[in-house]
Amino acid sequence: MPTASFTPRGPFSLAASIRYLEGFTPASYDHAGDDVLRMAFPADDAHHVIGCALRQKAAAGRPAAVHAEFTLHSDDSPAPTAATAAQDAARAQIARILSLDVDGTGFPALAEHDRVVASLQADYPGLRPVCFYSPYEAAAWTVIGNRIRRTQAAAIKARIARDHGQAIDVAGQNVSAFPTPAVLRTLEHIPGLTEIKIERLHAIAEAAPEGRLDAAALRAQEPEQALQDLQQLPGIGPFSAELILIRGAGHPDVFPTAEPRVHRAMATEYRLGDEAADDHGRLAGIAEDWCPYRSWVALLLRVRAQDQVTEHHGRSSHREHHGEQPHSA
Repeated sequence: MPTASFTPRGPFSLAASIRYLEGFTPASYDHAGDDVLRMAFPADDAHHVIGCALRQKAAAGRPAAVHAEFTLHSDDSPAPTAATAAQDAARAQIARILSLDVDGTGFPALAEHDRVVASLQADYPGLRPVCFYSPYEAAAWTVIGNRIRRTQAAAIKARIARDHGQAIDVAGQNVSAFPTPAVLRTLEHIPGLTEIKIERLHAIAEAAPEGRLDAAALRAQEPEQALQDLQQLPGIGPFSAELILIRGAGHPDVFPTAEPRVHRAMATEYRLGDEAADDHGRLAGIAEDWCPYRSWVALLLRVRAQDQVTEHHGRSSHREHHGEQPHSA
C-alpha cells in the first residue's frame, strides 16, 4: 500500500481537523472514535479514486508528522493501481486537503499584533482549513446546495456517493467516494435535485477533465481572475466561486467578499458595530493584516461563530427543558 508522510510547517493538529469535519455539514463525516481520519474521493486527474487513512502521533521536540496510507483505484476498475505519477499526485492532493501544502510557520506571528487572531489561535490550536477534496467536488456541492438547507444538501450528496460512487475499505471501514466526473455525467435522475441542477452538475463534470477546475491552475492565477473564470460555469456565482477557490483549491490568502457570516463575525469580534458587516472595504482593510493567511483566519472566524450559535441553542434548549423562556432574537 502506498504511503506518505507530511511534516507540518507550523502548527497543525489532525485531531482538530477531525473535530472540524464532524461539525462540517457538507462532509457528513462520521468519525469512528479513534485517531484515524478516513477519506475517499475522486482524484484530481478525474479518473482515479483515492482511499486514504491518516494518523498523527506526537513527536517530542519536533513537529508531529502526519502519516497516510492510501489506495488508488481506477474509476472503471475496483482494483488498486500502482502508477508512480498517480501516487505522487495523490500525495499532493492529500496534503492540499489538510492545508499541509502551505508553509504555516508565519501564522502564529499574526497573533502578535491582532488580539482577535490571538484569541482564535488560542481557542483552535492547530486548526487549518480542511478543504473539499477537490475544486470539482466543491463545485458539485455548491450546485447541490443552492437554495436548499445544508442538511438536506448533505444528505443528497451522501446518497449520490453511496449510490453512484466507489466504496473503498479505509482502515477497516467502508467509505463511499463522490462519483468521478465520468460517472456524474451519466446520471439523468437524482432524487431531490431539479433538472436544472442535474444539468449544472453535468457541466461541472465536463469542466473538471478539461482543466477548468484544476486546483494548481486556479491558485496560480490572480484571485480576481480565477473567480471570474469560475463564474463562467453554469450555476456558479460570486459566493460559489469563492468557496471553490478557497475551500476547493485551498488558496490560503483570499478574503471572502461574498461570505456574510464572516463579515458579521468580524464586526462582532473587532467590536465595529453591526453596520460594519456591510462595509466590505473596511473589513478587507482589516484582513490585509492577516496576509498571507487570510483564508485561514476567515475560517477560524466562521468556526467560532458557528460554535457560539451551537452553544446558544444548547443553552436555549436547556432553559426550555427547565421551563424557562429563551431571550428573543
